[in-house]
Amino acid sequence: MRGRDELSRPEDWPEVGDLIVGTVSRVTPYGAYVTLDEYRGLEGLMHVSEIASSWVKNIRDFVREGQKVVLKVLKTDPEKGHVDLSMRRVTERERREKMLEWKRDKRAEALLRMATEKVGKKEEADTIVAPKLLRQFGKLYDAFEEGAIKGESVYEKAGLSEEWAKALSEIAKAKIKVRRVRIRGVLQLSCHGGDGVDLIKKALTRARNAPKARDARVDLRVLGAPRYRIEVMARNYKDAEKALKAAVDEAISIMEAGQGQASFQREEV
Repeated sequence: MRGRDELSRPEDWPEVGDLIVGTVSRVTPYGAYVTLDEYRGLEGLMHVSEIASSWVKNIRDFVREGQKVVLKVLKTDPEKGHVDLSMRRVTERERREKMLEWKRDKRAEALLRMATEKVGKKEEADTIVAPKLLRQFGKLYDAFEEGAIKGESVYEKAGLSEEWAKALSEIAKAKIKVRRVRIRGVLQLSCHGGDGVDLIKKALTRARNAPKARDARVDLRVLGAPRYRIEVMARNYKDAEKALKAAVDEAISIMEAGQGQASFQREEV
């Protein structure tokens, strides 16, 4: 456990509402203590009432020492060194997405270490390479995905030397398999006016062309009027969710402006 002075630094603490990945360190009759993997040395408490929505007769039926869990931060108190956590308030989708993000972060850190071994300049990796990659791509894993697709040029554009660009590109192409996530839902669009068909076509076109992250794709398919399936493919759930929201908002906006009716229902994939 870190000292009180270290724990009191705001940047070392999660914010209320954050999702975190942790490792269960101790299980007691009143709850479970969890080490927050993304905040070195910080430990929080998940009270028994926050473990599951159902009655918890035996905590060990739900969690055990060494288990990786995704939790929501309910309350923090840096002065006292307390973090209150909840598992029951995390949805299955949130748990899946957060765990995927965490695994990718760990994977990217390992790949950067491999590239560092190739170049042999550890200090540069920490002080120059990682900051530039994060500034250009947002996340290290995204940087390696870009390199796997486009090669050395993406790293040179980020301001890295030819030596680092070559090493990162080689590691990315050898170790990264670019995957896509898929989410979808159903739009219901209707208009009883004489220009209803044209209005719906316009709404669907605007949905398909709505702003989206690089390499995200929006597909639309008629299920049978007035139902239209909208499906988004992207590199990660964050980009997919943004693209889906933008597309749905565009379609609904066009329909409402033309005195039509529109609604959206999410589907599980």
